[in-house]
Formats: sequence, C-alpha cells, structure tokens
Amino acid sequence: MISRNEIKFVRQLEQKKYRTREGLFVAEGPKVVGDLMDNGFIPRQIFATGCSFGDSSVNRLVSEDELRKMSFLQHPQQVLALFEIPQETTHSSSLDPELYLALDGIQNPGNMGTIIRVAHWFGISRIFCSADTVDAWSPKVVQATMGSIASVKVVYTDLVELLSQTSLPVYGTLLDGSNIYAEELSPQGIIVMGNEGNGISDAVRCLVTKKLLIPAFHRGPDSLNVAIATAITCSEFRRRMAPAQ
Repeated sequence: MISRNEIKFVRQLEQKKYRTREGLFVAEGPKVVGDLMDNGFIPRQIFATGCSFGDSSVNRLVSEDELRKMSFLQHPQQVLALFEIPQETTHSSSLDPELYLALDGIQNPGNMGTIIRVAHWFGISRIFCSADTVDAWSPKVVQATMGSIASVKVVYTDLVELLSQTSLPVYGTLLDGSNIYAEELSPQGIIVMGNEGNGISDAVRCLVTKKLLIPAFHRGPDSLNVAIATAITCSEFRRRMAPAQ
C-alpha cells in the first residue's frame, strides 16, 4: 500500500517547477519504462501492478486503483516509474558534423513528443530547444515519444548563441523559402522548426543560412502541422543520403 503523500508527490511531477526541484520525471507503460532502462536510465522508483522491472529494490507493488490515482493516462498501463532528468549541455564549437534539429518555441506536448519520435526514426541523436519550448520531460511529452525520449538527447539552450557560433549550415522551414525538393541539402547541419502559430522567431530567422519550403501540391491549408513538417523535412534530408539502388 502506498500513502497519500506518495501519490501526491508523483502527481506534482506533472508541473515543471516540481520536476525541476526534484530532478525527476514520470514514465508510464512497459514499453516506455523498458526502453528507458535499456538505454541506461536508472529508475528512482517503480510502481507496478504485478510485473517487475530491473532492480527489485526499487519496485513497489501497487493495486490497479493506486496506480490509477498516480497515473497521468486515461487507461494506466501496469507500471509507472520515476527517473532522474538527464543534464544535457553543449557548445557550438563541440558539435560533430551531423544532422541536428533545433526547436524554436514549440508549445504543444503532442507535437514535441512526435518530433522526438521523428528524430529517433531518422537517426538524429540530438535536439536543441529554446527556453520557451515545452518541457520534454513533462508526462504528456514523455508518453507521446513512445520510448524515443530514451534515445534522443534534448538540450535546452540559447538558440541565437548556438546558431550564431556554429560553422554548420542552418536550415529553416519558411514560407518564403526555396522548394526543398529542388535545393541542395547537406548531410550535416541544423534544421530549425518554429512555433506552431508564429513560426521561427525573428532573432533565429536572421541566422538561417538556407530557407526551405515544403511546397503545397493542392490549394488548401496555409501551413502544415509542425510535427508533420519535421517528418517531411527529415525524410528528404535522409533520402539524399541513401545510396542509389
């Protein structure tokens, strides 16, 4: 049996100020928890209704009702775990010649989680985020990543400082950009994706060295959902790298 205070402690981690204070985030479900542990994340505490994960010393057996009271899901999934939030830092001078994503003011947790999944799918190992981008360690984002948060490093940093100092090309998806399918794309660089409503901020836009546009093939919406646009953009970059068949 767990106490009301323990349930309250877990529920408080929905708020960023408590996650920051405790240095912990919540993950739920066998797949998400298992993927995190397989990628070196060590659980501080595991609450499960019957199955056991990892070191038995951190496992707590709970009833389905107790798990439901702690869970952030409509339908709890057997296990809920608390993990330490990794402290990721980086410097522009230390960036390897790879492909990266930079998120400028992304606000929707579902979009954020999907973008992390997209990065994982296309082998992008690091995402740089502006300070006003939604917290990647919120329960909604963690769940939306479906375990990909374990394989992609998310770094919150000053994007203006990072982009102004890097020697890598900086790509931005903009309505006044050039057709992505006709442009030359480098296998190394930083792809900037902007806020759902306002796009890339003016300060970051000034640092974009190549503006890209995903062309519409039929009159309709004014723009694409940012997570979909990220998937299309990453797919085109990786397609250029694929060996000819």
